[in-house]
Amino acid sequence: MPETPNSENVSTRQQRIAMLAKQSPQMAFTALNHYLDLDWLREALRRTRKDGAVGVDGQTWAEYAKNLEANLQSLLDRAKSGTYRAPPVRRVHIPKGTGNETRPIGIPTLEDKLLQRAVVMVLESIYEQDFCNGSYGFRPSRSAHQALDSLWTQTMKIGGAWILEVDIRKFFDALDHGHLRTFLQRRVRDGVLLRLIGKWLNAGVLEDGCLSYPESGSPQGGVISPILANVFLHYVLDEWFAQEVQPRLKGRAFLIRYADDFVIGFAHEEDARRVWEVLPKRFGKYGLTLHPQKTKLVPFRRPSYSSTPKGGPDGDRPGTFDLLGFTHYWSRSRKGNWVVKRKTMASRFTRALRKIAQWCRTNRHQPIAEQYRILSQKMRGHYAYYGITGNSVALNRFREEVRRVWRKWLVRRKRGNRPPWSWFARLQKRYRLPNAVTIHSVYHKRSKGVT
Repeated sequence: MPETPNSENVSTRQQRIAMLAKQSPQMAFTALNHYLDLDWLREALRRTRKDGAVGVDGQTWAEYAKNLEANLQSLLDRAKSGTYRAPPVRRVHIPKGTGNETRPIGIPTLEDKLLQRAVVMVLESIYEQDFCNGSYGFRPSRSAHQALDSLWTQTMKIGGAWILEVDIRKFFDALDHGHLRTFLQRRVRDGVLLRLIGKWLNAGVLEDGCLSYPESGSPQGGVISPILANVFLHYVLDEWFAQEVQPRLKGRAFLIRYADDFVIGFAHEEDARRVWEVLPKRFGKYGLTLHPQKTKLVPFRRPSYSSTPKGGPDGDRPGTFDLLGFTHYWSRSRKGNWVVKRKTMASRFTRALRKIAQWCRTNRHQPIAEQYRILSQKMRGHYAYYGITGNSVALNRFREEVRRVWRKWLVRRKRGNRPPWSWFARLQKRYRLPNAVTIHSVYHKRSKGVT
């Protein structure tokens, strides 16, 4: 939804909060709820999705909009007076992409989303001044591709690294409410905001008709959850790493984090092993555990000039690691230099193709033109994320697999003899699936001195 004159007014007030937070990095804000007014709620509503799944009350945007101004005023009055009751979150499970594992997603009510968005707008104005540069997840004007670019740049600058690949076990389910409140109160001591956040943390979860009240965790899918997760990990990991760990290391090191996914790179193996040893203790102090099998140290040094991609004279080869849907590995550039390349993770490739196959099977009786239109949209969406420099092999393979799957289900539209490949080849001349394209390039990094 486009910005309105009201958006500029709210933006000015956000800038005021941000300026105060930047000028006084140790200050705790005691009076913030006066920023929450009808203009602020209208802007929060503008930024809230209207077509999302409904919560436990079943209320849609169309129903809420029938008496919009009165609803907003009522919501504001209840939020400030303390009479607002946070409804339970409706929990559903979506495939995780690895075997039969699923990821629980919480779906708040429309009014809950709106009020959470309003509070997030206040918190972001403060914490965006505090968060470290290595944090990228769910932050304004930051993206996964920026995290990947930063990882690529820093790894190339130090000639590879010892990569500590870390997996936090069930982070969103294990997030400790007591520690989170302590972290929040370092910067926010406004009673109205803290009371609302407390209500959302204790709202309960409705799953399969059963209502439960978890003592820890923040439901994934809630508007407020990403910034609460970022605040928690800022103090547990980012700030600790910058202020306590890096000054004690012998060589260079960097941290790249996207929400609860992160890797740490070290120039020296000794530094990497020291941090690897202390990291479980650091997270355990705050009620979190690291997955023992998925947390590992990967030797990711640049191969020698004479090495081959399969290993050097002694058969050694640098390892690989995964982050944000990509497998990172060393390979030769077109000029023969060793560079870090990325390719689509095998599990993500399989998951994307499985979804395409299921869609083709379900919609095989739709008109071919309509199938082509939607398939093209899905493929462009895949390219928009995975279309990065060096990933052309996986992208082209994905296109060919989609072609194969589409043909498989088209020829099953009718019983009897199946048409030959020549029939599909003629069809493809009219309905040509989008070619694989590279959307995100790393070559602009050369201007910054990275080769």
